[in-house]
Amino acid sequence: MTAIQKDKLLDKFVILVWIIGLIIVWEIGAGIIEETKRTPANVLPHLGQIVESIFSDKIVSNKQTAWQIVISNAGITLYRAGIGFFIGAIIGFVLALTMNLFSLVEKAVFPYLMMIQMIPILGMAPIVLAITRDINKSRIVIAAILTFYPVATNMLAGLKSVEKDKYDLMTSLAASKWHIYTKLLIPTCIPYLFSGLKIAAPMAITASILVDTLQGGAGLGTMLSQSLKHAISIYVFWQIVFVSAFIGITSYKLMSFAEKVFSPHEKAKGQR
Repeated sequence: MTAIQKDKLLDKFVILVWIIGLIIVWEIGAGIIEETKRTPANVLPHLGQIVESIFSDKIVSNKQTAWQIVISNAGITLYRAGIGFFIGAIIGFVLALTMNLFSLVEKAVFPYLMMIQMIPILGMAPIVLAITRDINKSRIVIAAILTFYPVATNMLAGLKSVEKDKYDLMTSLAASKWHIYTKLLIPTCIPYLFSGLKIAAPMAITASILVDTLQGGAGLGTMLSQSLKHAISIYVFWQIVFVSAFIGITSYKLMSFAEKVFSPHEKAKGQR
């Protein structure tokens, strides 16, 4: 067994220990609450109760079970977050290239990028809604805003990380700007680009869920809010918590997988 394989095995073992530890702590907390509360499901149910609610055929709202409500609304939230993520990634990519090409653009735009990121999501939502005047569009725009900043900043850092000697060599060979970017700069900054995408993907999903809680309509956040208000089964809330965590982790893993496929740096590591 190689050192890399041992490290991977150790990482999996650590993750397993953390999962088991969290389950134990959760069940202890649920047991304590069960002894002190008449309705423990409203505070902290046992994990078995949450799993049971997933397979339950009890209708809770609009002729749907709790699980059907969660899955149907998860699709709506993912659709909005996915579109926003795609748009934000393209904008971030183009903006990073533009800032690297024109230093004046970087000096003019970069402070505003940081300013936008300092605005809380929940404070940004009413502003975007007032501009777009459409709930669905506003959620897509917010997901795009939270995506393009980490993509733009990470990719710009990647473009600036290229060694001056390599750049000078390309210039001495009379390479055009197009060839310098396509043959040197962009391939070099791909790992940085994916670092930004791995940060942005879970953020876009989280933002979509949070904005749903404010603006109503359909989506995981809306169902989360209704469940907390006891308009529908409280188990919808707990199912959404776990589904949201799963979606966030999966989005990160998908970006990591894409990085291994498209990044020369990751391919080289895998061949060692």
